[in-house]
Amino acid sequence: MPYRLLLGALVIMCFFQACKAPEPGLALPGEAPRPAKNIIFLIGDGMGLPQISAALYSNNNKLSLEQFPVIGFHKPYSASGIITDSAAGATAFACGVKTYNGSIGMDTDTLPCYSITEELKSRGYATGLIASSTIVHATPAAFFAHQPLRVFYEGIAADFLKADIDLAIGGGKRYFDRREEDERDLYQELKQKGYTVSDYFKEEFSNIMPSAKRPFVYFTADKHPLTKAAGRDYLPDATNFALFFLPRRSDKGFFLMVEGSQIDWGGHSNDGKLVIDEMLDFDQVVKEALKYAQKDGETLVVVTGDHESGGLAINPGSVMDNLQLVFTTNGHTAAMVPVFAYGPSAELFSGIYENTEIYHKMKQALGLADTTISSAK
Repeated sequence: MPYRLLLGALVIMCFFQACKAPEPGLALPGEAPRPAKNIIFLIGDGMGLPQISAALYSNNNKLSLEQFPVIGFHKPYSASGIITDSAAGATAFACGVKTYNGSIGMDTDTLPCYSITEELKSRGYATGLIASSTIVHATPAAFFAHQPLRVFYEGIAADFLKADIDLAIGGGKRYFDRREEDERDLYQELKQKGYTVSDYFKEEFSNIMPSAKRPFVYFTADKHPLTKAAGRDYLPDATNFALFFLPRRSDKGFFLMVEGSQIDWGGHSNDGKLVIDEMLDFDQVVKEALKYAQKDGETLVVVTGDHESGGLAINPGSVMDNLQLVFTTNGHTAAMVPVFAYGPSAELFSGIYENTEIYHKMKQALGLADTTISSAK
């Protein structure tokens, strides 16, 4: 081929490569982000880059997280200091404010903050929460409760009765029906309020078929659920169920938060196998969320962790599927945490920003006017 023709062909190829369509849902340069109708917010508790890397290298070098076109980092420190806990981290996501460690849905003055789930519910959206911990544990609690300390589990359970969440799946049955602080039976109160309520003792989650005409709560354990290795298997299925259930609860849209809670526990116990098992279970949730978003076209998927746990390192001597994992602490670290985004307005989540910005970016993605903190109802 003559030189000029070859050069011309290369120019044309480069032009089309530069001008090819962006990933699904991403705006072209100069365009405003396309609003999302729904948000699936996935939180790997204690999940930082080391946990992701360990899971990747223990799973044939593949994770569903690799499919995300937009990646950013958030700065997870709290008002208490450079190292956050899950309560302050989740409150930052839920309310858009930095608060002290241990705070559930409250600011540094212990005033309730108006969470994204509360606001969306008031606007007609359906809301759902799923966790592999108790449903009153720090991360899910921050999306519906307002308590000065994360260990006030019975107070958090009582707050659930005020929240009007459409779907909740997780452990913690004992904080609802066998309370020590009072004689209330919140299990029965949920039924009286119109909820379909069931639990692990009555029936397997896989056997339940509740109508979307009524809000739904399913307790997966009396306290904390089992680990994945010990037989817990509901998290991906519960996510799939929620993605069937919530759109039938509202035509306006939905917000679903799913937490892979026990990744964090592997960090605290310095148990690398537990970290990897829980990460791979969480990645199955990511897979199901992506599958839904790819088919739906109106759903933003955001995946992140609240903090890194354990100071995990993959040491020399590691090979694929046989890693030499070590930990520097049995607590949390201050490392920045990755944020993955797919779907309409995903581009908002690139860059480096405060963890509180995830709240504001989610509201922006839904096309809602952003506001500063206001008191909860």
